[in-house]
Amino acid sequence: MYHRFGEHKYPSTNIDVNVFKEHIKIIKETKLEFFNPKNLVDDFNKVKKQKKILITIDDGFTSFYENAWPYLRENKIPFILFISTQTVGKKGYMTWKQIKDIEKEEIAFIGNHSHTHEYLIEFNFDDFKKDINKSIEIFNNKLGYNPIYFSYPFGEYSFEHEKFIASKFKFGFGQHSGVIDLNKNKYELPRFPINEKYGDLKRFKSVISYLPLQYKNIIPRDKLLNNTNNPPKLIIEFFEEQKNLNNITCYSNEGDRWKQSNINLENNYLKVNFVEKFNFRRGRINCSLNDREGWRFFGIQFSNNLN
Repeated sequence: MYHRFGEHKYPSTNIDVNVFKEHIKIIKETKLEFFNPKNLVDDFNKVKKQKKILITIDDGFTSFYENAWPYLRENKIPFILFISTQTVGKKGYMTWKQIKDIEKEEIAFIGNHSHTHEYLIEFNFDDFKKDINKSIEIFNNKLGYNPIYFSYPFGEYSFEHEKFIASKFKFGFGQHSGVIDLNKNKYELPRFPINEKYGDLKRFKSVISYLPLQYKNIIPRDKLLNNTNNPPKLIIEFFEEQKNLNNITCYSNEGDRWKQSNINLENNYLKVNFVEKFNFRRGRINCSLNDREGWRFFGIQFSNNLN
């Protein structure tokens, strides 16, 4: 997941253009293929013998159109561009004409990123629905259709939000790190955020080498935290045939810093015993294990409603 390209005064959402080109070069040199989003519907539930890389870009900044889009077009690299409809045409953001110029190319796919791009978990549910429905109305008016892909602003959502998104879209993408596999929830799809801090070449090589750490179920179903359920009682159910589960290690940002989590594995159930509350707006936990095929990885993001 990328945002800005060559806008260095926004390091948390920016990537240097030359570094981005190095990312693409590394993917090619590793003999990995790029995943075409047009195949997501038909191929999602199929067993994949080869890992592929899906490129996504959030927000539709002008710097993408000027600095990254020509390179992606020249190299015929498919991607999803997620657009928030309210910001289109404003300073620093692409216009509808530019979006349409991109959308007509066969490698380019447009996604819905809400209307306002506000912290939607702070909205009451009726206002949340109005925001999404407004974006759908504008997409239908400007492009003639509503995209089938949705990206939650800031990766924040509740179970109630997710159910509504599922009624309007075919896929929902978050901002929790991880590798998509056929057992992942179609409305909680992970992505590795890439920026100046987390986009160095060493980390990028690690990210594209990760394999999915599959699981059967996650409890709780709702990822929205408040004063009554923070910290959450997290249980991850794995498949009975999975191997090397004793090698799992998890880290979370509970409290005020990242630390190794206290976990307990019994049969194929992993219980994460959080000691402190999540104080950050987005509570994260990442788990990994090393087996014969390589490092397996998944992440979970909780949205902390601090109001």
